[in-house]
Amino acid sequence: MNFRREKHAGVADGRLGLVAAMALVMGNMIGSGVFLLPATLAPFGWNAVAGWVLTTAGAVVLALVLARLTRALPEAGSPSGFVTAAFGPTAGFFISWIYLVSVWTTVATIAVAAVSYLSNMFPALSAQAFRPALAALVLVWGLALVNLRGVKAAGNFQIVTTAVKIIPLVVVIAIAAVLFATGKAQVLPVDAVPVKPASINAAATLTLWALLGFESASIAAARVRNPKVNIARATLWGTALTGGLYLLVCSSIALLLPMQVAAASPAPFATFVARYWNPAAAAMVTVFAVVSCIGALNGWTLLQAEMARDMAERRLLPKWFSATDARGTPLRAMLISTGIASLFVAMNGSRSMQGLFEYLLLLSTSATLWLYLACTLAAWRLRIGRVLALVGAVYALWTLWGAGIGASGMSFILMALGLPVWLWMRCRERI
Repeated sequence: MNFRREKHAGVADGRLGLVAAMALVMGNMIGSGVFLLPATLAPFGWNAVAGWVLTTAGAVVLALVLARLTRALPEAGSPSGFVTAAFGPTAGFFISWIYLVSVWTTVATIAVAAVSYLSNMFPALSAQAFRPALAALVLVWGLALVNLRGVKAAGNFQIVTTAVKIIPLVVVIAIAAVLFATGKAQVLPVDAVPVKPASINAAATLTLWALLGFESASIAAARVRNPKVNIARATLWGTALTGGLYLLVCSSIALLLPMQVAAASPAPFATFVARYWNPAAAAMVTVFAVVSCIGALNGWTLLQAEMARDMAERRLLPKWFSATDARGTPLRAMLISTGIASLFVAMNGSRSMQGLFEYLLLLSTSATLWLYLACTLAAWRLRIGRVLALVGAVYALWTLWGAGIGASGMSFILMALGLPVWLWMRCRERI
């Protein structure tokens, strides 16, 4: 990658350069999930490797579709803007709404995951029922304060945390390389778990959850310098790099660790490092996991405000949300979005609401898949990269099917929650 042509690769004049935009994409994709996925994927054996290959290829295709749309319609402003251009404001609103709700729940999820990792180092955080929720709220509002300082502060924070969180991934790859180079690698036999299409589909669905977020640069298009060029590059390069890292890291852990050990481990990264290198180094994995969560939380916090601001600019939410302060930060959108994410955190702190919280998270994951499908259909209708659009649409439908009819079908509930807002906005337009 040649960054020399980019005058400000990081953050300057209140906008994200190429490096910062890539950090936003990769930082939002690399969160808490990757540190747990090897254990989840261990029972799938080589099906998981095939799932990673298909998921990475599918994500790159979807990223290419977004890149083509960004270059052809830079004025659209975001993925939901592409849907509006193709199918009108009604479709644009409901796709935007369902994605915005998924971002709110993602912020809450990552905050809770960060506290879960922190509680391993500080057991007092989980000593009482509501302490984890309170700690998560501190993180949510702490990262909101970072973003309220402006895009420059949030972008620089994202660059640093993304660089740090890549370290344990590189360490695992290096350990695996040494094991193969010295002939000490004992790889899981191919026939240990039957390779079947259904198993590959199930594994691919799980791996896709770890790659959600490659659309981040497109969502924050208004905050990216030279968006017509940098968004496409950040999306493609960030997706390809992250997918490649995931494929190497998770496959190494799942195939080199004994299957029973990997599947039963609450911290497969730490287990792998302790077994093949050093227990003391393994203890540092928890620290990196916390940094990974905090970095992802920073990026998604930026996105929740930018998404609300973008919807307000396109008259899909009240104009009130689009107001910015002297730093260019959508202050009102940030505060309201953080408040709503805090409600989801509070729901997690109440045992009686735990089931509802987990159900909403499952629905919000499916909601993101609807955004991807809508963008591919928009590209097809607008005659932009139609071959890629067709492949991307088939892949999105395949992953929706893999997620299960319940989650994919009932995600329409999230769309329905936006109906009163949409009707209210239409009434305001008529007045």
